[in-house]
Amino acid sequence: MRTRQEIKEIAKVQLAQNRSACICVYLLTIVIAGALSALTFGFASLLTPAVTIAVCGFFVCGYNGVFKTVGEWFNTLFDDFLHRLGGYLWMLLWTFLWTLLLWIPGVVKAIAYSLTPYILIDCPKVSAKDALKLSMRMTNGYKIDIFIAALSFIGWSLLSALTFGILEVLYVGPYRSMTFAGIYQELKQNALDNGVVTPEQLEGAPIV
Repeated sequence: MRTRQEIKEIAKVQLAQNRSACICVYLLTIVIAGALSALTFGFASLLTPAVTIAVCGFFVCGYNGVFKTVGEWFNTLFDDFLHRLGGYLWMLLWTFLWTLLLWIPGVVKAIAYSLTPYILIDCPKVSAKDALKLSMRMTNGYKIDIFIAALSFIGWSLLSALTFGILEVLYVGPYRSMTFAGIYQELKQNALDNGVVTPEQLEGAPIV
């Protein structure tokens, strides 16, 4: 499996190949999120997962060298809506329940479940519940690595704050999104290579 540094280098290269679209999609995500925040909580909670998952899919494609346009991304924003919504809410529910116990277990489980949005869009035949199980299998033994990857962007976030968010939109946000899409892709391949996950399970075979 590639190291965090190698994944970030690939993310930089792929970002450079499709920088304009990546920036536009990231900016649109912020704009849409802002617009949704002005809506009622119930309505916003139904639409936000679709946007989040669609963004994950866009950057997974980008990491794999499949460069989509902004229009292609937007046109698929609400594809498979109910399935993605169910999976995302299922993830949030379990994260919330673990957080009720203690803060640290909540963080650990949030990391364990963090690949769920990527699985929901990358493997559309996988059920909502099984997407959560697959995420736990893929992240098993790699939670610290994911946590460190998140920490590695703190410096960039501070620089973004100094530029009033401009750097966040033009570079840091797309770079971070591409990196975590890469982490998902590498952990998925690692799980397949080691028999932790089977191709059939990614095609929707039930997980017991």
